[in-house]
Amino acid sequence: MQEKNAHLHNANGNYQSNDTSCKFTPRQLDVQKRRDDSDNHRMISIVFLSLLIDLLAFTMILPLLPSLLDYYAQHDQGGLLPELQSKIDSFRELLGIPDTQKYNSVLFGGVIGSLFSFLQFVASPVIGAASDVYGRRPLMLVTMTGIAISYCVWAVSHNFTLFVIARVIGGISKGNVSLSTTIVTDVSTASTRGKGMALIGIAFSLGFIMGPMIGAYFAMSAGGKGEALYVKPALFAIILAVADIVFIFLLFKETLPMHKRAKSFGSSFKDACDLISPLSLFLFSAVKKLKVSELRMLRLLGLCYFMYLFIFSGLEFTLTFLVHQRFQYTSMQQGKMFVFIGAVMALVQGGYVRRISPGKEKRIAIIGILVLIPSFIIIGCIQTSVPFYAGLALFSFAAGTVVSCMTTVVSAYGSVDQKGTIMGIFRSLGALARASGPVVASMWFWSLGPTVCYSVGGVLLILPIVGLSRVVPLKVEQ
Repeated sequence: MQEKNAHLHNANGNYQSNDTSCKFTPRQLDVQKRRDDSDNHRMISIVFLSLLIDLLAFTMILPLLPSLLDYYAQHDQGGLLPELQSKIDSFRELLGIPDTQKYNSVLFGGVIGSLFSFLQFVASPVIGAASDVYGRRPLMLVTMTGIAISYCVWAVSHNFTLFVIARVIGGISKGNVSLSTTIVTDVSTASTRGKGMALIGIAFSLGFIMGPMIGAYFAMSAGGKGEALYVKPALFAIILAVADIVFIFLLFKETLPMHKRAKSFGSSFKDACDLISPLSLFLFSAVKKLKVSELRMLRLLGLCYFMYLFIFSGLEFTLTFLVHQRFQYTSMQQGKMFVFIGAVMALVQGGYVRRISPGKEKRIAIIGILVLIPSFIIIGCIQTSVPFYAGLALFSFAAGTVVSCMTTVVSAYGSVDQKGTIMGIFRSLGALARASGPVVASMWFWSLGPTVCYSVGGVLLILPIVGLSRVVPLKVEQ
C-alpha cells in the first residue's frame, strides 16, 4: 500500500515506522496498524471478487465446448478445423481410443486446454516480472483488457480459426491469476498469507462450480431464431470482463510502492530467455539477490510443484474417459461429479486451509499428496459408484490443499521487487505441467488401462513427496 509513512513489524513482532523522523505513541501505532490491516484485508477481498468474476467467464465455456465443436464442424468445412481434427484422429488411432463422439470431444477439448496452458506457461513469468517494474495495478488492467478482447473476438468467431485466435489472446492475457497471488503476498504477513492463498483457492472452487452451470444453461437454451451458439455466452463473458475491469479500476489500489519496484524489466537476450526458456524457469534464473541455499530450495519447490501437477492434471483429465467407459456417465452426470469435486474443495479451503497455522503449510501439502495415492488407487480399481465417490472425496481434499499450501511456501521467497517474477515462474511451471500432463496420461490410460494408469500415477506421487520432505521452508517475520 502506498502510504505517506510505511510501517512494518520488527523482529519481536512490534509495530514500528520506517520513517525514523516520525515519532508515534503506542496508541497511534496501534491505530495505524489496525487501519493498515483493514486496508490489506480489503485488497485481498477485492482480489478474491475480481478473480471469481473472471473465473465465472472463463469456466463457462467448458460445458459449451462439445456443442461449439459440433457447430463449427457444420458451419466451417474448411480452414483450421479439419486439419486439427485429422491430427487428433491420428493421435486417437495411435492410442487405440474408440472413435466415438464423446471421446473425440474430450480429446479436442484437451488440445484446446493444453494450448491455453502452454500460452500461460510463456506469458505468466513475463507478466509477473513486468509487474515488479511497473506495479501490480497497471498489469492487472492490461491482462484483464486482453481477456475482454478475447471474448470480443469469440463473439464474432463465425469460424473455428477466429475461435482459436480468441483462445490464444485469452491464454496470453491470463497472467491476472499469478498477479492475484503476488498481490496477496504484497499485502499479507507470514501469519495471514495462508488465509489469503486459501481465498484464491476458494475463488477457483466457486468459479468451477458456478461457471459450468452458467455454460450449461447457455448450451440448453442456444440455437433459437437462427442465432449462432457462441453469441449469447460470449456477450455475457464480455459483460463480466468489462465489469471486472471497472471494478479493479475503481477499487483496487497499487500494492507495490514506487520505491520498492525493480529498476528495470531487463532488455538483454539472456534476460528474455530467463523468462521463457523452460530450463531457465526450472532454475529460476530470472530471480536475483537470493542466497544459494534459498535458490536451491526454490528450485526444489518448483520441481515438486511441476511433478505433482503433471500427474494430478493428467489423471484429472482422464476422469472423463474413465466414468464414461466404466459407469456410462452422461454429460449431466459428469457435470454433477465435477460439482461434487468443486464443492468439497471449497469446503476444505474455506474450513480447513484458512485455519492452517503459519509454518505448517509444507506438512499439509505432503499430507495432501499422500491422501492422493489411495485416492488414485480407489478411482482406478473400484467398479461401483459409492466407493468411487469416496475416492473422489480424497481427490478433492488433495486438490484443495496442495497447490494453496505450496504457493504459500513459495511466496515467502525473494525481495518485494521480485515477488511478481517468482510467482509468475511458479505459475508458469504449473501451466507447463497442465499442458503436458493430459497428453502423457491419455497415452497411459489407453495403452495400459485405467487400473494400471491410476496405480502408476499414485506410485509416482512419491517423487514430489520425497522432494518436499527435503525442503526447508524459509523463516520469515510474522
